Amino acid sequence: MRARDERLRGTRHSGWAAAEPTTGELQLEDRGSLRRVAGLSTELTDITEVEYRQLRLERVVLVGVWTGGTAARAEADMAELALLAETAGSQVLEALIQRRDKPDPATYIGSGKADELRAVVLDTGADTVICDGELTPAQLTALEKVVKVKVIDRTALILDIFAQHATSSEGKAQVALAQMEYMLPRLRGWGESMSRQAGGRAGSNGGVGLRGPGETKIETDRRRIRERMAKLRREIREMKTARDTKRSRRESSGVPSVAIVGYTNAGKSSLMNTLTGAGLLVQDALFATLDPTTRRAALDDGREVVFTDTVGFVRHLPTQLVEAFRSTLEEVTGADLLLHVVDGSDPMPLGQIEAVREVITDVIKEQGAAAPPELLVVNKIDAVGRTELTRLRGLLPDAAFVSAHTGAGIDELRARLAEVLGGLDVEVSVLLPYTRGDLLARIHADGRIIGSTHEEGGTRVHARVPHALAASLSEYAHAGSIASE
Repeated sequence: MRARDERLRGTRHSGWAAAEPTTGELQLEDRGSLRRVAGLSTELTDITEVEYRQLRLERVVLVGVWTGGTAARAEADMAELALLAETAGSQVLEALIQRRDKPDPATYIGSGKADELRAVVLDTGADTVICDGELTPAQLTALEKVVKVKVIDRTALILDIFAQHATSSEGKAQVALAQMEYMLPRLRGWGESMSRQAGGRAGSNGGVGLRGPGETKIETDRRRIRERMAKLRREIREMKTARDTKRSRRESSGVPSVAIVGYTNAGKSSLMNTLTGAGLLVQDALFATLDPTTRRAALDDGREVVFTDTVGFVRHLPTQLVEAFRSTLEEVTGADLLLHVVDGSDPMPLGQIEAVREVITDVIKEQGAAAPPELLVVNKIDAVGRTELTRLRGLLPDAAFVSAHTGAGIDELRARLAEVLGGLDVEVSVLLPYTRGDLLARIHADGRIIGSTHEEGGTRVHARVPHALAASLSEYAHAGSIASE
């Protein structure tokens, strides 16, 4: 903070003009100043499960179960888990992969591998084990009893990252709801503290002073979590109403909307900055962007477009997050075009594409809406070798290949956007009264004039315009004069 303040003071008082830091630069500096400190503990003698799960991750050992696919796929999954752990502020010490037909129902990795994991924990001095999968409450308890350190799964790790990176009120509420939905079935006792109960007949539970409603501490915590979840759902519904109002206002303006989607850390925010100059936070970390940001920009043909940067996806995205971020994901379903960004430097970019499309398909199916058209964009080509780039061009012939970092291919992408969005327009022929100059201005701004003449009753315009604007012009069109191509 001090370094940032000094830089800002220097910018204001220096004799030469300096560019003000962008919002993204300030967020990146603030995020870098909040580092977890190893060696500190908040362990209590009487601690609830919720408090226990909020302890800081420090030195970790990773564990995965390889049930199918290639060895390269299994290693890539563990590498991604390591990136997630580092993004959460952990130091990865060791990683183990167990080859099994399916995860062990008792300890996830089997009793023999659990004993081996305990030995690794002792050798490395780790205080946390992270499993690459969603563990059941029974698996979590059984594995912790064997390794004798804290055990969390992939879902809890992703939730922890989201909790760190959420900045808006809606984002924080969504993350808190997702954490509680995950925590509720996994709430359990820590020692004997959670099983203490007041109530019953004298003598059965301590007698005088201990009689009461008969509610254990764990039941009290569950009730409080449910009450908090209900409150959060109400708050998110209210925020959703405001978001829907803004979206409907954008849609009624007739300006086409483009949602930038893709795998986490694929370079969506960097591409958004390149296309719009938004100055968003850019960080080489997973889930750096959680809160959707909308910016308006003009394409080369003068057409105005609204771009929305969305939260990144990941394989096996926790269902709790999909549910909590549903209002945010609706930005995807309401878009005119999806700009699907892929990290070309990733060892398995096709796996990224499949994971993203799976989540989008589920969201769109639940909304009951039609899937928006998709333009695939392979990013980070400056970090891809020539041979691999040639292979990707063969596998993805319809994709645009760009580098948001160097600017390579951006002009071609803008041309593709203008072409695709132009193909989504409808052709109209309308007679606008001279009193509706506002509609004529919108046609000039958001559409393409094919021809126009001035008549006694107004201006006759033949043009191609977005669907939303065509709906606004329908009352001035002759029957059958609006046709989609």
